[in-house]
Amino acid sequence: MTHPLSSPRYLRLLSIAGSDSGGGAGIQADLKTFSALGCYGMTALAALTAQNTRGVRAIHAVPPAFLKSQLEAVLDDIGADAVKIGMLHSPEMVEVVAWAIDTYGLKKVVLDPVMVATSGDRLMAQETVQVLVQQLFPRATLVTPNLDEASLLLGRSVDDVAALEPALAGLLALGAPAVLVKGGHLPGDVVVDLLGQADGSRQQWQSPRIATHNGHGTGCTLSSAIAVYLAQGQDLTGAVALARSYILGAISAGAGVHTGQGHGPLNHGFAPLPMAVLPA
Repeated sequence: MTHPLSSPRYLRLLSIAGSDSGGGAGIQADLKTFSALGCYGMTALAALTAQNTRGVRAIHAVPPAFLKSQLEAVLDDIGADAVKIGMLHSPEMVEVVAWAIDTYGLKKVVLDPVMVATSGDRLMAQETVQVLVQQLFPRATLVTPNLDEASLLLGRSVDDVAALEPALAGLLALGAPAVLVKGGHLPGDVVVDLLGQADGSRQQWQSPRIATHNGHGTGCTLSSAIAVYLAQGQDLTGAVALARSYILGAISAGAGVHTGQGHGPLNHGFAPLPMAVLPA
């Protein structure tokens, strides 16, 4: 049965990322975020991990041809209003994703360059980092590195608030149209995040640090939430502001909950929204 193009539909969010068997990060965190914010989530798995709150035990990469098949299956049939890209394990995977962005004209692409897990495990080889920068930075709407990832990308330490602006400028110089440098790994009672765009605009946010061991999947969740708000029509600054508000609520709501022996997950469903249906 063919459905008319004018039929009501859901807001469609696609995550291209790795699976977290512990459920706190990766594809699982992305889907929880999409659902919590009232969107229809879809996935293209780039890797499987044997992972829990204490760390990553093993990574099994999906063959690039199968990643391409997943993307074709989803995008040929359903389409996507926004895309979040997470862990990509090889240069070939990066090239498949770049192909999909071009072939399907994907817009509103949020790239979370997942290179280091919360546990400290390295998730991406250096050769993949280079291809990621070349192929996906120019195609992304926003790149969202944490400080460990910014340091790896720039080849220098980013370890205090004063280093955020130079890091942002360096990352923009790599070809990204906009970068959100996340300062959550800095010491202190205040978390500082800095958004910069290639046109020179800057926006800084500060929020009190929430005391918790449950920070697993924070970056995945934030980037997914930004993609949702972009799909809803927010501009970049508004999308980041709303996503920060959501993630602060998710961290706060899950701060005292015990899950596993290490870094536990957020409470993604602390204030779930009903699935939004766009009018015809």
